[in-house]
Amino acid sequence: MTVLLIVVIIVVVVMLVALLFLLPRIREQARLRQEQRELEQRRGAAADAHRDAAGEGEDRAVRAESEARIAGQQAERERAQARVHEEQAAMQDRGLADDALPARDGETEGQPGLGATQTEGQDGLGATGTGPPAGTPNRVEPD
Repeated sequence: MTVLLIVVIIVVVVMLVALLFLLPRIREQARLRQEQRELEQRRGAAADAHRDAAGEGEDRAVRAESEARIAGQQAERERAQARVHEEQAAMQDRGLADDALPARDGETEGQPGLGATQTEGQDGLGATGTGPPAGTPNRVEPD
């Protein structure tokens, strides 16, 4: 039995020595695994932060594009309004929109440039003397 006890003691001592030599290596591996997990967590957090920033940037870009479209539409409306005014000015210049002129004192509404008391004569005015028949210009441009 003493031989058996000696063998058991030797095996236990060898195991303790092996454990003493392996323990630092096991601790180092555990520390490296822990550092790797922490690094992966930091990477994930950084990636999430970048994704959040990208999402916010995308939202701002969509909003800016929408505002740009609205501004473009407003600019187009302004251009169209300017074209309308330009056409109205051209019609006024050609004498095709005299009926749109504001009435002066003593004149009837809708018949600018003609007195309310004016009578029909050589100028082609209607029977009431208030202007030409509807749809005809008051003056004719020479060719």
